[in-house]
Amino acid sequence: MITRKNLYTIEHIPGKEIQEVLGYVKGSIVQTKHLGKDIAAGFKKLFGGEIHGYSDMMNEARAIATERLLQDAESLGADAVVGFRLQTSSVLGGAAEIIAYGTAVKFKD
Repeated sequence: MITRKNLYTIEHIPGKEIQEVLGYVKGSIVQTKHLGKDIAAGFKKLFGGEIHGYSDMMNEARAIATERLLQDAESLGADAVVGFRLQTSSVLGGAAEIIAYGTAVKFKD
């Protein structure tokens, strides 16, 4: 089973030799907060400071996108994902897309 322990931002893992590159894997989500949180965030902009509702939303979205990436890698029989990256884009006011991506690999035994 592939887990977060098998997720690397680097391309080469010390002590491991890549046997096979299985290919590109990804996970994504578009997420938004409900209207009440969005209105509260609007008031927060007037006074400054962290908008905790959006921070929480983004943390949750990153976790979901990462889990979907790991599921994609596991479906290919991967031992790990190298070159792991996260990308964020705004879809519309209050909604964000998170994409987690990398390269699924198998290690030599």
